[in-house]
Amino acid sequence: MIEDAYVAHSLDREILDRAHCGGVVSSLLKFALESGEVQAVVAIRARNGNRYDGVPVTITNPDEIADTAGTLHCSSVNIARYIKEYLNGASDMKIAVVCKPCDARAIIELAKREQIKRENLFMVGLNCTGTLAPVVAKKMLEEEFKVSPADVAMLDIEDDKLIVTLKDNARIERELTELEDKGYGRRENCRRCEINIPIMADIACGKWGIDAGEKATFVQLCSKKGSDLFKAAVKSGCIEAKQADQKTIDIVETKDKAARELALQWQESDLAPFDQMSQKERFDYWSKEFERCIKCFGCRDACPICYCTKCYLDPDRGLVAAGEIPPEPLFPMIRAAHVMDSCVNCGQCQDACTMELPVSRLVFFLSKKISEIFKHEPGMDVLDTPPLKVVTDEEISIEPAELVEAVNSGQ
Repeated sequence: MIEDAYVAHSLDREILDRAHCGGVVSSLLKFALESGEVQAVVAIRARNGNRYDGVPVTITNPDEIADTAGTLHCSSVNIARYIKEYLNGASDMKIAVVCKPCDARAIIELAKREQIKRENLFMVGLNCTGTLAPVVAKKMLEEEFKVSPADVAMLDIEDDKLIVTLKDNARIERELTELEDKGYGRRENCRRCEINIPIMADIACGKWGIDAGEKATFVQLCSKKGSDLFKAAVKSGCIEAKQADQKTIDIVETKDKAARELALQWQESDLAPFDQMSQKERFDYWSKEFERCIKCFGCRDACPICYCTKCYLDPDRGLVAAGEIPPEPLFPMIRAAHVMDSCVNCGQCQDACTMELPVSRLVFFLSKKISEIFKHEPGMDVLDTPPLKVVTDEEISIEPAELVEAVNSGQ
């Protein structure tokens, strides 16, 4: 249930003009830098103005924040890995980071493993119902919308519709599910994602509940840190805000529920066939899929949860023979087993796969089974220990045959 929420907009004219909603995120980031609350901001910026090529940037100059205003639905940047690999896990300075729900969850999972210093991060979460792969999006715009990708000013997802706004302000709508039935639309992992509002961040911002054409942002305060910074920004005069009324909150909750239900439908179509298979049939299916694997290690290197400096799968460890293509099915299956209790369904592994294997589907299927057994949802709480890291007395007493039966039945 949504409690501490506001409808707000930026009072910075440049930011408000460039924003697609109310510019609150950009103004909050700028205020955090100017006030010294953080030393740097991590956000996404379109490279050379190309909305199909978003890149992560680290900003220390408040005047550069406006360049990151606006939405980039065709960019799914690996924010958690960026912070871990290139910013030393935020251990050297305080950082404000813009993140989708899967980004925020990956950050939390890395914080559990002491790879990211959560207390040094201020997470500004963005409500999200999905992103689009750039190549697929361009093809979809040309073939389904009959427009040039270069003429698109904004892409938006609203009530199971994909809305394209052109630079001349013309709007074109298509049914999202129809597009996705044709292989277009959102990335596969986004279709099955149930978490649209990043309540695990310090603050969550979105456009649900805002009237069409209104320049405003729905803001949900999710932590004391988020509440303190937002209210300080309002007091400073860079943001104007009013408490969200119950009607607005009801709209947001209704839209969130509808998006969740759509995700569950996708999960059903995605995963039901595997539930109907026997254990041997599932193994044979995935073994056949992985015969196309070229052992490029792309899935491992892209996964935000994989953090070992010495990987068990490296050829010099003796498990995977060097130069053997395709590798034994054990290669991808071990990687899946290592992350299945912490998978946040970001889809980075599948995006990186040069052979377009459905690797995120396998890990998600296993993750769902683990979640059902241990009542654990990855990436929601930094204090919630990964279930396969700790074994309780009750679990250790389970006979192996009983455990296999429980996994197969989903108990």
